[in-house]
Amino acid sequence: MKIDPIIQFMKQVQGKVGSSIYAPLQGQTNPQHLAFLRRLEKEMKAGESLSVPLKDLNVVVFDLETTGFYPDQGDEIISIGAIKVKGSNIQHNETYYSLVRCDRTLPAEIIELTGIKNEDLKNAPDLQQVLIEFYNFVRGNVLVAHHSNHEKNFLQHTNRKLFRSQFKHRIVDTSFLFKIAEPNINLVRLEDCCEYCGIPVIERHHALGDAKLTAQLWSIYLNRIQDLGYKTLHDLYERLSHKF
Repeated sequence: MKIDPIIQFMKQVQGKVGSSIYAPLQGQTNPQHLAFLRRLEKEMKAGESLSVPLKDLNVVVFDLETTGFYPDQGDEIISIGAIKVKGSNIQHNETYYSLVRCDRTLPAEIIELTGIKNEDLKNAPDLQQVLIEFYNFVRGNVLVAHHSNHEKNFLQHTNRKLFRSQFKHRIVDTSFLFKIAEPNINLVRLEDCCEYCGIPVIERHHALGDAKLTAQLWSIYLNRIQDLGYKTLHDLYERLSHKF
């Protein structure tokens, strides 16, 4: 069953202010990686992003390409792409992209969809290294994704598996902003939302390409949300909470 993006967002922002961003579980993997995650936790002040004016909010818009939809059933991340946005200004030179080593044979439909081939992944860095690079790129910024449940599920699963830690980084869904600004428009797919906004659909199903498309949506709707009177993420939550 699909979760309404608004309800999903409300659940995200209702986390406890003092909650840990990475709460270690039993056991450890790479001590240096765990130490890095702990330093990152200190940088991220829980709840701070809720009060930052939207026009000043720094985010990292990202996308994952995966072998399927179910990480708990063995599906894996095969690429990560991300781009930084300050307020509504896309930082075109601030990007991250990496393939991820995968030892399993890719499903034919994934090869066709993404253009990624088995041989492309044989010499790619392993997921642990890529995730640490990605988190270093993100630092304390808010994450943004389109229909973010997919990305969130994979990051939660891989953090538990690789780092023995919980992933609690805030992720804001662009489909949530779209629904608030366009309450009478029922669009789901990224390409449909882009076409509706006049955004050329380029490099679809490439992690960095999709991140760039999503960043353009974020930029457009961040401005529209502010025109509607929303000034912070906290404003969005407060106003929406009275409707449920």
